[in-house]
Order: sequence, then C-alpha cells, then structure tokens
Amino acid sequence: MDDRELLLRLGSGVQSGDVLAREAGLTRAAVWKRIQGLRAAGIGIHAAAGQGYTLERPLDLLDAGRIRAGLPAEVRARLASLDVAWSLDSTNSELLRRPRPAGDGIEVLLAERQSAGRGRLGRRWRSALGAQVCLSVRRQFEGGLARLGGLSLVAGVAVAEALRGLGPAQIGLKWPNDLVGDGRKLAGLLIEGGGEHAGPVKAVIGIGINVDLPPGAGDAIDQPWTDLASLGEGAAPGRDAVATAVLACLLPALDLFDREGLAPFLGRYAALDVLHGQRVAVIGRDTIEGEALGLAHDGGLRVLTDAGERLFHAGEVSVRPR
Repeated sequence: MDDRELLLRLGSGVQSGDVLAREAGLTRAAVWKRIQGLRAAGIGIHAAAGQGYTLERPLDLLDAGRIRAGLPAEVRARLASLDVAWSLDSTNSELLRRPRPAGDGIEVLLAERQSAGRGRLGRRWRSALGAQVCLSVRRQFEGGLARLGGLSLVAGVAVAEALRGLGPAQIGLKWPNDLVGDGRKLAGLLIEGGGEHAGPVKAVIGIGINVDLPPGAGDAIDQPWTDLASLGEGAAPGRDAVATAVLACLLPALDLFDREGLAPFLGRYAALDVLHGQRVAVIGRDTIEGEALGLAHDGGLRVLTDAGERLFHAGEVSVRPR
C-alpha cells in the first residue's frame, strides 16, 4: 500500500490502524510513521482513540486518464505523453532530465507534490500535497532563442483565460509571469530550456496554481496569496478540471505562438493586465518608479518615468505595484 492508496482508504471513512497495518504488511508503528509523513506534507488526518484515522477534509487527487479524456481531440493528438507523478523535486527539472522522445509531440508532466519547485529568479515555489496543480509542458519551437522572449507572457494569457473560464472573473496578469486574483498571487510560471541561436529550441513551461490550500499551508509564503477556492467563495473546481482547462487553452496558444509570435497575444494580454495605468516600482540594480503603460511589441514593460518612457525586460528586473 503506497501513500496514494493509503490516502484513498482514509478518504473512504475511518480506518483502523490495526487493519491498515495488517493489509499493508506493516507494524502499527510503521503505519503511524506513514501518517506522520502525510501530515508533514500538508494533509489533515484526524486520529480518534479506539477508532482509527480519517481525513479532516476530502482530498482531490489527480487522474491522468480523466485529464486526457477531457481534452479536445485535436489537443490529445498533439500529446506524446501525459503523466501524473506522486512526488518529484520539480516537474520542470524532471522533464529537463528526461530524454526527448522521437517526433514533435508535446510532453506533459504533473505531480501531486513538488519538494523543490522553483519560481523566477531562483525563488522557491512551495507545494502542498493535493492542493495545487503543478504541471510542466515540454515542446520544441522554431525560430531560435530570440523567439522565446515572450513565451511566459503567452503562457500567462492562456492560463489566465482558462481559469477565468472556470468561473473567477477577477483573475489577471502581473508582468512578467504572475497570475493574480484580487491583487494576490494565484499562480506562477517558469520557462526553462535552450537550443540553437537560429535553430530549433526546446522549452519547458512550468505552471503552479493554488487550487485549495489547507489551513497553514500558506504560512511560509512570503507574499500575499490566494487560491481558486477563495476566489470562488469556498468552492474550488476539481484539480483534474483545472489541469484539463489549462492544457486545452495552453497547447493551442503555443501552436499559435510558434507560427505567428507574440503579436496575436498583445491585445489578449492587455485585457488581463493588472498593472496598466498603475504606479509601479521597477527593481533591478536601481529602483525606478513610474506609471506602467502596458507591453511593447517584444513583450517588454513600458514605464513612464519622470525622465520619460523606459522599456524593461523580464530577465533584468522585478516589478511591484505602488
């Protein structure tokens, strides 16, 4: 009995420690240690003396078959693989390590939990078991490394539109790669990969979305955050539904970007831009304040400062609203 099977048992009702130990071929002490490990991963498990263990709240585990089945046929046809791992250091890292399969199919990897998820500028993405959607997509693009400058913006547009389609209308984009809801961070993106300067490049697009964080899971997050449950007034869409909606929007968007570049997405980004018209601080070697004016044609952020308009790019700076 692995941890996934144990959680499914606990989700079906109160489970006696003796019965769990006997069926798993473990000692009671070993079962207790497994329970403690799941608690450390963010799962609330109630223990009642003389009765056994049960989950404090329902757990929504991912299912690769349901996700794949929910995708439009033309999107399914583009997949080389779609897998769900139980626990990884990072879905991005795992895809970067894997040999590239033959052909031009797209690889998708999800994980129930990440132990070393990463964000932009080396920040850690904290992941609670069964409470987020953490997925990565690996795809080849034509046109050289320069074409990839706007990829995080394209992915952000696709993910924001997908999540809005599930209900919450207050989701927007904060340049360069944060999705926010009511001004709080809801999701983040990280683009990694490489290739030839003027030839094909391989990119891994990592996405982490807060779906329904358990109490205490956000204590270590160092910025204001939200999740889909909070934006939905306590009701979150299922994690399979979130993953399916994101992939159904993202994969066609990546195809369009590969064919036509960033131009078709500039208007779509503008409709989601939470910084436009706002006072911002652009933080790099120096901190510069001004009014955000939206995107330039190459995806850079236009800012009107006291000295005139300036253009900033994502690899150089961070931006904070004032």
